[in-house]
Amino acid sequence: MHTSHTFNKNILFLHIAVMLFGLSGVIAQFVEVSAVMVALGRVICSSVLLFIIAIVKKDCLLLGSARDYGLIILTGIVMAVHWTTFFQSIQVSTVAIGTITFSTFPLFLTFLEPLIFREKLKKQSIFTAVILFIGVLITIPEFSMENNTTVGIIWGMLCSFTYAVMTLANRYFSARYTGRIICMYEQGTAAIVLLPAFFIVKTSWRMQDVAGVAFVGFICTAFAYSLYVSAQKNVKAQTAGIISGMETVYGIIYALLFLGELPSARELVGGAVILGIAMYSSLKTPAAS
Repeated sequence: MHTSHTFNKNILFLHIAVMLFGLSGVIAQFVEVSAVMVALGRVICSSVLLFIIAIVKKDCLLLGSARDYGLIILTGIVMAVHWTTFFQSIQVSTVAIGTITFSTFPLFLTFLEPLIFREKLKKQSIFTAVILFIGVLITIPEFSMENNTTVGIIWGMLCSFTYAVMTLANRYFSARYTGRIICMYEQGTAAIVLLPAFFIVKTSWRMQDVAGVAFVGFICTAFAYSLYVSAQKNVKAQTAGIISGMETVYGIIYALLFLGELPSARELVGGAVILGIAMYSSLKTPAAS
């Protein structure tokens, strides 16, 4: 009974975190700086805030082993690629395309999770992965690099793959450390990796850009991501990934309300397929033991 209650609470926290993730893409559309600069600003804001919170809360800032330091630095490098490709996908296409393609990362988790954690690959998982892939194919208007939607989907799929890798790393870390410490290390590493862009990419910042990036960094990242990673403790990585499919819906609703972006019929059908299978799997998948 207690385990079920904990699991339900974790599911709720995952949904709240994903709602905030969905908001970040829309806020980024009000920002006129390049994708890499949005990603850099995001991870600087979030890692600094997380560090301050960790000091105030008197968290232990040290990790348990040299192996963990190595793994978390690698995860931070993957995160730098993830955020940049996410914002790039949205900037070249739409919020709907960026979030629809991003939310397919259970497709990659289906095959990566059993491989890394030496778990059995289930037939149902393969079925859901195939349907998710069909959902992506439906959203592609044409197989041409001249089409912004197609280019956005390619960036989105790269973003999706990197997030699958991060989700698996976080499954490992969440059993050992608090979400706040994991996020602080990963985002701090991502900030260092992306820092050269500050000197290479010529950018003129408006107050609107600074405010947008700060909101994305502090609220949609530091707070939301800590909540997401902490809630993963009692939940399988694939289940957490599937709940993230809801970001598609939240992102599309926000984009419609705040940007007036109306998804195309293809995007709606593809998104419905992806969301439908995500919801089905979310209901069918039990808590991790």
